Amino acid sequence: MAINKNHTDEEINGVKCALVEKGISAERAAFLKELLTKNDFVVEVGETAPPKAAPAKPLAEGEVAPPPPPPPPVTYTVGVTNLAFNPINAIFGRLLRTPNGHVVTLAYWQQKEQESHDEVPYFKR
Repeated sequence: MAINKNHTDEEINGVKCALVEKGISAERAAFLKELLTKNDFVVEVGETAPPKAAPAKPLAEGEVAPPPPPPPPVTYTVGVTNLAFNPINAIFGRLLRTPNGHVVTLAYWQQKEQESHDEVPYFKR
């Protein structure tokens, strides 16, 4: 059980993990796995469980059933086995490094920039 909402954990592939992100695309999951693995974390990636469907309401006499909704897209959950990991603390505490050795910035983490510009403080952008 988490102490607060900033330290959530979940079982991914049978391993208890601190959640990094949930409900993300395969490309985003691959980016995070590569980044966190380069920072010496053991990363687990698993498919996010699809949301539960609402129960169908009974049809009135003569009413035609609506077509079934399309299946939800496949999303992924990323976690690390270090249960003390917190992505917010890791980014703003300057604890993570990019593959080329720069400090991971918020824009780099969010994939808004291809290169991390750690020489400029985040509050001056």
